[in-house]
Amino acid sequence: MNTVLVNKLKFKKNLSMIEQYAIKDFLFQWVGRPTDGLDDFLPLDYTDDVFAKLEAKQETSFLINGDEHFRYATITEDNQFVIGVLDSNKELKHRIISLDEVIR
Repeated sequence: MNTVLVNKLKFKKNLSMIEQYAIKDFLFQWVGRPTDGLDDFLPLDYTDDVFAKLEAKQETSFLINGDEHFRYATITEDNQFVIGVLDSNKELKHRIISLDEVIR
């Protein structure tokens, strides 16, 4: 995953149902195809208050790289998959996830 500055990203204001399903499918494969399904493993809500995203529910705690908490996933105007995580200092970071990381 590459960390990027938020001002370098152009987030979509709305996500179509197809884009929402694409994000869920992407996350399902990225987290290792959980047998319970993504909705039980990582429940998400669609929000579009600042930009459109599928956001983890408040009670969900999914750790990435040991100390980063998954917050949301979205697609940029350039059709890049991006996740937002909180690091150990509670600082929000955005990461672009390449298809190579999903296919492995």
